[in-house]
Amino acid sequence: MVRYSVIRDKLKREIVLLRGRGCAYKKCTFCDYHLDRDPSDEKNYALNREVLAQVTGEYGEIEIINSGSVFELDGKTRAYIKELCREKGISVIHFELHFMYADKIPELRKEFDGFTLKTKLGLETFDYVLRERILHKGIPERDPERIARGFDEANFLFGITGQNTSSMLSDIELGLKHFERICVNIMCENSTDVKPDKAVIEMFMRDVYPRYIDNERVDILVNNTDFGVGA
Repeated sequence: MVRYSVIRDKLKREIVLLRGRGCAYKKCTFCDYHLDRDPSDEKNYALNREVLAQVTGEYGEIEIINSGSVFELDGKTRAYIKELCREKGISVIHFELHFMYADKIPELRKEFDGFTLKTKLGLETFDYVLRERILHKGIPERDPERIARGFDEANFLFGITGQNTSSMLSDIELGLKHFERICVNIMCENSTDVKPDKAVIEMFMRDVYPRYIDNERVDILVNNTDFGVGA
């Protein structure tokens, strides 16, 4: 498992894949990311210290991801992130959170007072039926403005049966309207029952990818390891 990398395209930043207790939600039908977990805070902290030791601060910005949300990282890891960022001159920190933690974002900003915090939502799509009845994301809101409240960035998932060029373009445009940045992930084969739809992926690569690949506010991961972390 590769847990440290540097993103040198578009928004330049370091990125680390840390380990926590695991996603507390764990109901998304397409995701086996939550398997990267350990119930021991001490073991997680030891691993996370090793990963964070590779951080240089060269861009003054870091993205911190884990198999779930930032609140599922142990307290010692979160405290060390603050210490390390101060030491390395990192002023901007990106964290991922599930929608169920939306009300805790002010608490997180207070905890990381003195830093510019960017919160990223795993949204996947604005299509309520696909998101909640198929993907089971646990985002009860339908209104894009209410969904985005408190979040700065969002992840989207394309390449699933039921999507088409129009729906993917709509998701991206709504994402750019309501968030500072978005990240488009293409569905990759994993251990879940949700499989990539090759026809939808071909639509994306033909009709959508060329329009946004040079957009500075849009990251596109055709493979889930394109940021350099993962397995």
